[in-house]
Amino acid sequence: MKQPIAPDNLQPKSFEFSDPKAVKAILAKYPSEPATQKSAVMPLLDLAQRQMGEQSKKGGGWIPRAAMDKIAEMLSMPPIRVYEVATFYSMYHLAPMGKHHIQVCGTTPCWLRGSANIQKVCEKHLKIHDGETTVDQMFTLSEVECLGACVNAPMVQINDDYYEDLSPERMIEILDLLKSGKDVPKGSQTGRQTSKALTQEKANA
Repeated sequence: MKQPIAPDNLQPKSFEFSDPKAVKAILAKYPSEPATQKSAVMPLLDLAQRQMGEQSKKGGGWIPRAAMDKIAEMLSMPPIRVYEVATFYSMYHLAPMGKHHIQVCGTTPCWLRGSANIQKVCEKHLKIHDGETTVDQMFTLSEVECLGACVNAPMVQINDDYYEDLSPERMIEILDLLKSGKDVPKGSQTGRQTSKALTQEKANA
C-alpha cells in the first residue's frame, strides 16, 4: 500500500526539535565523521514523528516535510536522501495518523489463527478500512506482514505495544477501552506467560 503524504495545507512551514538533549544523545551514538553520522537519520526521523504526536491535540505522530529538511540540514545530506529513507520504511508516516495506530498482522500463522476476523471486527467497529483513519483521529487501521509474535497469534501492534492471543470479542473490548482513555493490559490477552505453551486445558477450550 502506497504511503499517503500530507497535502501542502497541513505541512508546517518550519520545524525545530523541542528536545535538544535527545537530539544530542542520538548524534553521540554515531561517529562524528560526516559520511558516517548520516546513519542518525533513522532515529532522528523517529524522534520527529514522536514529537509531532506529542504536540497533536487529537491524532498521532507523523513526519512533515519541514522535519525531513531539518534533518537533512543537520546531517549535511541532500533532502532527497532523507525523503528516500522516510518513504521506504513503513514505520514512518508522512501524513497525520490516528492516536492509536492498529497494525493487524495478516501473515500465515496469524491468518491460520483468525487474523482475518480481527481485521473484520476492527473495520466494522471503527467504520474504516485498511489504511484509513477514523473521523475523530483516534484510530488508524493497517494490515501488515509478520510482526514476529507468531506463537501468540493472532496479534496486533498498537503504537509501540503488542496485544496477543486475541479473539474478535477481546479486540472490540480493547478498542472501546482505548477510546475511553483506559489502560489495556499488554501482551497476551489470555494470561499466557510470554510465549509459554498453552496448558492442555486452555488448548482444548
